[in-house]
This record gives sequence, structure tokens and C-alpha cells, in this order.
Amino acid sequence: MKSIGTALVAALTLTLGAAALAGEQRAILTLEAAKVIAEACEAKAVEMGWRPVIIAIYDQGADLKYFSRTDDAQRGSIQVAMLKGQTSANFPRSTRSFGEFIYKGDRPHGAQHVPGLVIFPGGLPIMTADGQHVGGVGVSGATSDQDEECAQAGLDAAAELLK
Repeated sequence: MKSIGTALVAALTLTLGAAALAGEQRAILTLEAAKVIAEACEAKAVEMGWRPVIIAIYDQGADLKYFSRTDDAQRGSIQVAMLKGQTSANFPRSTRSFGEFIYKGDRPHGAQHVPGLVIFPGGLPIMTADGQHVGGVGVSGATSDQDEECAQAGLDAAAELLK
């Protein structure tokens, strides 16, 4: 009798757990959206005549989803773009906002000592239209402001895919 009760509880738990998971739908960053972001960013850099850029796009788990290195982009920018993308994939904020937060006010914040946290422009979170954080994009190679503008151009181009 006890084993039947245990089996019923287990079956009910599995059923309710599956129902809860089925009701929870989390948006993801698709490969298609990542490619659109990178292609639009590359096009923006070329259109504006900026130095070649590197684009690193991460999903919501801060895992590399897509990487692009335009011709003649400086090798040192690889790591910088990756760190910018990881920072904005780990936190739903721009890398610029971290710098503004750290250097605002009278007290030290300590965030500047977190390994791998970038505190200058060029990394943006990837958000869906309804505000879900699904990843981050990091750009490096041009000036920091241009890197950020390039990343924003990519996000703007992928807006329809991020609904």
C-alpha cells in the first residue's frame, strides 16, 4: 500500500513539474538573430568608415553564440569584444553603465575589481521587446563610442527577431 502511495505522489510531482515547466516560456537568442546583429554591426562600421571591428555575441548563459572578425581587425580586440559581450550577457546593462556607476559618487563601489567586468562602452545587453534578457553583444576595434553605436545598430536591425 505504501509503495502505491509513493508511486502516486511521484507521478503527481512529475505531472505538476512538467506542467509548470510547460507554462514557463523563456525567450532565447536564436542563431538567426545573432547573425543579423553581427551583419548589421559590420555594415555600420563600413558605412561610417570606422576601423575594422570584432563582434562577439553571447546567449543568456553567457556562452558564445556568434563571433565575427572583419578583415584586418586588430587581434587585441578579440578579447576586448568577448569581455564586453560576456559582461552584458551576465548583467542586463551596458558596459558603459558600469563605468558610469563605478565613477559616480564619493564612495568606491568595487565593481572595477571584478575579473572580466568591462566598464567602458561597446557592450550592450540583448533584450526582447517585452524586456527579457537573452544575451549580450560586445564590439571592439573602433573607438569605444563607435563600438557601442555599432552594437546598437545590430540590435536595431534584429528588433523584429527579438519580439
